[in-house]
Amino acid sequence: MPEPSEQEGASRVRRGRGRRPAAEVCADVLEAAGALLLEGGMGPFTIEAVADRAGVSKTTIYKWWPSKGALALDGYFHAVESALTFPDSGDIEADLTAQLRAFVHVVTRTPAGRVIAELIGQAQTDPDLAAALLKRYSGPRRELAVETMLRARSRGRLRADVDPEVLVDQLWGACYHRLLMPNLPLTEEFAVSLVANLMRGVRG
Repeated sequence: MPEPSEQEGASRVRRGRGRRPAAEVCADVLEAAGALLLEGGMGPFTIEAVADRAGVSKTTIYKWWPSKGALALDGYFHAVESALTFPDSGDIEADLTAQLRAFVHVVTRTPAGRVIAELIGQAQTDPDLAAALLKRYSGPRRELAVETMLRARSRGRLRADVDPEVLVDQLWGACYHRLLMPNLPLTEEFAVSLVANLMRGVRG
């Protein structure tokens, strides 16, 4: 009889430990979902595959995630969250540059770029995924950026009449445009130029 693989063995160990804390189960599911997405994209991504890798039942997953799309988005963000932490050094240009460069690096130098492009594409014909994308990923990310700019404005680092919502669209919108319609390459140098050009017009 063949020996079980390391992954299979780990899964069996988890299943045999009895009832686990909900937070631990949730973390295992998110870890499995993120790993599966980065390995193969949305094509082979299923609730069944995540459940098998995490060592949980499909019923458990459906208690927290109503659809495959919602789980995929949470798994994606879990996989990239640490790389997209928003700095707050007090220097808004440096913070925006660091954040935008980190974002560009994630979507161009890791499989995450392919995954988010697939999710955005599928969201155009999947209302549930579109709603989940807004609620679970783009909405929270946008809120973080706006809060950062509002703090900078209150400190006098940005002009008082600047609309942070417009600035978010100018910066991240330009990056997503090159990611999804790659007439020109999306690079970290492009991100640096975006911030520098923007700051010339909005600095306080």
